[in-house]
Amino acid sequence: MAYYRRLGSVPHKRHTQHRTPDGGLYYEELMGEEGFFSDSSLLYHRHIPSAIVDAAAWDLPDQATTPNHPLKPRHLKLHTLFAGQDGADAVTGRRLVLGNADVRISYVVATAASPLYRNALGDECVYVESGNAVVETVFGVLTVGQGDYVLLPRATTHRWVPTGEEPLRAYCIEANGHISPAKRYLSKYGQFLEHAPYCERDLRGPDEPFVAEGEDVDVLVKHRGAHGAPVGTRYTYPHHPFDVVGWDGCLYPYAFNVADFEPITGRVHQPPPVHQVFEGDNFVICNFVPRKVDYHPLSIPVPYYHSNVDSDEVMFYCGGNYEARKGSGIGQGSISLHPGGHAHGPQPGAYERSIGVHFFDELAVMVDTFRPLELGEGGLAAEDPAYAWTWSGRGPAA
Repeated sequence: MAYYRRLGSVPHKRHTQHRTPDGGLYYEELMGEEGFFSDSSLLYHRHIPSAIVDAAAWDLPDQATTPNHPLKPRHLKLHTLFAGQDGADAVTGRRLVLGNADVRISYVVATAASPLYRNALGDECVYVESGNAVVETVFGVLTVGQGDYVLLPRATTHRWVPTGEEPLRAYCIEANGHISPAKRYLSKYGQFLEHAPYCERDLRGPDEPFVAEGEDVDVLVKHRGAHGAPVGTRYTYPHHPFDVVGWDGCLYPYAFNVADFEPITGRVHQPPPVHQVFEGDNFVICNFVPRKVDYHPLSIPVPYYHSNVDSDEVMFYCGGNYEARKGSGIGQGSISLHPGGHAHGPQPGAYERSIGVHFFDELAVMVDTFRPLELGEGGLAAEDPAYAWTWSGRGPAA
């Protein structure tokens, strides 16, 4: 996203000498996308950013997936995954729920600070369901809480530090490419347009550089292995990688709170693209927020039944009461997976009950993918096997 920021100490001209107070040189690093042809930032380090003293294999959390076969709609109860557990962190504690070649969706309940971490596979969009945290990054610090999306560009070294008494509950969307605001919201130069449901004022980036001290510091790196499959490496740096005294550019981490999303409504039911907030390669991210609903005198406010002929639809229910799913067992912390090839829509009775309703108090994050999703170990462990039959009121045929 071409939205320029400048923090800390940078030289007047790029790629020129930038001297330390004692006359030495800061080390300039270009962090850029798409081979120098997209957004980038220049970071100025106290130490050489390439210097490592050790590299060892890091075993990632279970990344295996199982096809959704036989094809079924699924209900996954994420709050059951960490019941009675304590001490997880927001990186190594993630449990894979759903995934394909373009995107992986994980969930974690974290009470401990994470290791330093870098995802070299793609951008991450982490939605904070509840709790609070400080996200320390090589660009600076973000303070985040309930309802925040945290966008972390590929290869951003960072760590998560939960704060307060409540655990950090985080819904993690990891791309194999980049995640950005929907292109239709942006001018050809990257400014948010007037019809966009949020704008630059709603985005929170780091306010100042964050410098830490330390020697022989480990960083966990998730990166591409054989045939693009995720693998992990543990780097050891002679100096702490948080040594940036200044940076400028258009590539950096930022937070956006879902309460700052202005919903688009109409006389009759609006299709899901009006709820879009971000897009990635072969997937989109939408959010359904509290809003006034359809005002045609004969409107039916809940969604019409629809077939996702090109995509799988994933809804994460994270607040309020989702009218269309009443009676299904879905509640706070649930995921519904409605795959391509299955017609889905409101639960029995919801269609009729919605007539005359003027406001929906609901909060949900949706991911639509354009390749089939498979179930990770967390998804298999959290499944409610009765969900597929809730529209008919009957179990599987004998």
